[in-house]
Amino acid sequence: MITKPELHPVQIKILKALLFTPSARFSDLNLSDLTSDHFNFHLKRLLEEKIVQKLPNGQYTLTEAGKEFANRLDTDHEVLERQAKIAVLIGATRLISGIRQYLIQQRLKQPYYGYHGFPTGKIRWGETVKEAAARELLEETGLAGEITLVGVKHKMDYSPAKLILEDKYFCVFRVDNPTGNLLTEFTGGKNLWLSVPEILKLDHQFDGVKETIDFINQPELTFSETKYIVSGY
Repeated sequence: MITKPELHPVQIKILKALLFTPSARFSDLNLSDLTSDHFNFHLKRLLEEKIVQKLPNGQYTLTEAGKEFANRLDTDHEVLERQAKIAVLIGATRLISGIRQYLIQQRLKQPYYGYHGFPTGKIRWGETVKEAAARELLEETGLAGEITLVGVKHKMDYSPAKLILEDKYFCVFRVDNPTGNLLTEFTGGKNLWLSVPEILKLDHQFDGVKETIDFINQPELTFSETKYIVSGY
């Protein structure tokens, strides 16, 4: 499907027009008053991407996928809105010989190659947050366990020049009594159990790792929202 950098202003105007009507004629969509050939080029592009479809009566309407896509439009400024990503963050913990350990992951893919933090993963379309946490835990660590939602963490990463790099909401889960065989290595990372003092000695930590440990151990549902100036992106 067309992405933001590829979406021409004429195509945005077509989508905007179709947001506010069940269907429209060719001439009603040509709000830029282009020649027929020029306008048809842009309309054809939307048809090819299955964002717009032509009805038997000759009019045009948004497809189901097109409705979801066009709903991302900022109709006042005629641009596609960028929205924060939603993901899960997994804080698996265990007690070994009286020492509390946490499952830490070293990221071995871009961005933040080599950085250490808690396992995270995107929530898939149609997936509950708990289903996402259980799936990511199994896929990236080989483990299962007692999964409890402990809160939401909003993390915004900025470059030293104060340009926003990432904007993510994490549904944070604590995992107790983990079972299974730990995947010490997988495509894109490594896993290891560490105590808090060992974690704090790690080089190249994600910002907020210590705060996340405290977050995981809160007795009530918690929300945090933090902006970080980061390096190593």
